Amino acid sequence: MRGIQVMRRLWSGHIVADLKTSDGALGEVDMARGAGADAVTVLGNSPTETLDIFVKHCADVELISMIDMLGVADPLVVLRPMQHRPDVIILHKGRDEENTRGKVIQYRHVNRIRSKYDASISAAGGVGLNEARSAIFNGANIVVVNLVRPGDPWDGISTSEDIAAIARKFLDTID
Repeated sequence: MRGIQVMRRLWSGHIVADLKTSDGALGEVDMARGAGADAVTVLGNSPTETLDIFVKHCADVELISMIDMLGVADPLVVLRPMQHRPDVIILHKGRDEENTRGKVIQYRHVNRIRSKYDASISAAGGVGLNEARSAIFNGANIVVVNLVRPGDPWDGISTSEDIAAIARKFLDTID
């Protein structure tokens, strides 16, 4: 939470507390809000009760609710029983999955979700330039790209490169 507080002092834009809450939604939402976050995440494979408490409490305290579908095969199975709808649904391939052959973000879910829910859709995990194009082409509203150090096994923008120039390429790609 101290990290979020420091970022808030230095940055007036959006700050997402990527807590991936799985239980204790009220307390974790309150912590993120108190630290200065604008948005907070909950794991999609959490109990439906947790998801509903999380989304409702986010709305009550004016935080953007984000459900991270890391490890969820079909987001609609998670969303259907919920009483409250999130602001953002994150289709997420985890870092540990990035090097698994054939494991990709299932963009086919974007239109399935969009046809039933009024939420922004984010693509995260293993997102390089080509994946960013694919995510936007398939209707994602948000693309999350990691900064990675040289030698890291993950995809993203290398910290050894001109980060600003590469970020501009990403922005041009998704514009």
